[in-house]
Amino acid sequence: MALIKLKHINKQYDDGFVALKNINLKIESGKFYSLLGPSGSGKSTILRIIAGFSHPSQGQVLFDGQDITDLDPSKRQINTVFQNYALFPHLNVFDNVAFGLKIKKMPLRKIKPAVKEALKMVRLSGFANREISELSGGQQQRVAIARAIVNQPKVLLLDESLSALDKRLRKEMQFELRAIQKKLGITFIFVTHDQEEALSMSDQIFVLNNGEIQQSGTPVDIYDEPINDFVARFIGDSNILPGRMIKDYEVEFANQRFKCADAGMRPNEKVEIVIRPEDLDITEPDQGKLVVTAQTQLFLGDHFEIKALDTDENEWLIHSTNACSLNQRLGLYFDPEDIHVMRKHESQADFDARLESYEEESNVQ
Repeated sequence: MALIKLKHINKQYDDGFVALKNINLKIESGKFYSLLGPSGSGKSTILRIIAGFSHPSQGQVLFDGQDITDLDPSKRQINTVFQNYALFPHLNVFDNVAFGLKIKKMPLRKIKPAVKEALKMVRLSGFANREISELSGGQQQRVAIARAIVNQPKVLLLDESLSALDKRLRKEMQFELRAIQKKLGITFIFVTHDQEEALSMSDQIFVLNNGEIQQSGTPVDIYDEPINDFVARFIGDSNILPGRMIKDYEVEFANQRFKCADAGMRPNEKVEIVIRPEDLDITEPDQGKLVVTAQTQLFLGDHFEIKALDTDENEWLIHSTNACSLNQRLGLYFDPEDIHVMRKHESQADFDARLESYEEESNVQ
């Protein structure tokens, strides 16, 4: 059974703005989830509704099968790490971490070992007497996590909690958070607009836009099999071209027909083609499936980013460890599995229904 279920959640504010539209999602115990999307997509609103800080206009929030839609936040087995950490500057590290336990009137003889263990978990042993002003951003982040986990919640919510850190520290904390989650074995729900962050940390991602879930799945699913145009453009770099599905496992784009790994579309249906730039191999022109002409080239440290045009003026983005010359003719080679076929505006529900229908038809045949 799912630990958390959101059922038909809608959120409309008094000014008429609709923040969430019919959100349905399931959260299982012991996994790391990310809510990923641009600013204003509704991800933080979902987090606030799960925490109890915001009330849905419609729908239900279930926790372990119980309806907690109207339950006070303090009575939920859920803790939140906020974007600004919300630490108390007048309290030292120990008192910040112990704050929730003191509110619960836990005796000091139990508070001390609990705080010590929480600080050890986030690698801050020996920091108990430090003032908050004496800590770095990454250390403050870990104090906030320690304060949350010392209460032994079943779910930890993190709202853009790495956004204030510099790039190097942010990277370190990504590994830190994942390690803490695995060690504790509790459910983490992490809000971010950073695609790389979500892909590197998550067991499952919910991609949101305009208050709707565009796609959910593992990082590999989301990256390799985007459902629609928004997901393909938002997650990583993509080459997206108009095409036509000739039949199952055969598609046409750039005025040529290619074998592919997709099926379940209507014959001759207009579709969009996605090929990731790292899946394009540069060859001699006569060995490529397509021929393009290089227009620009940037060196990005571990690869060259090349932009090129084919004979139909389609622009191609290529990531390669091989350099080229401007205006050089290049062959592009890709495997059928590198071609992803999608409908431009298909929703997760439409995709699931289409896949189920195709599988049923295949089983009958």
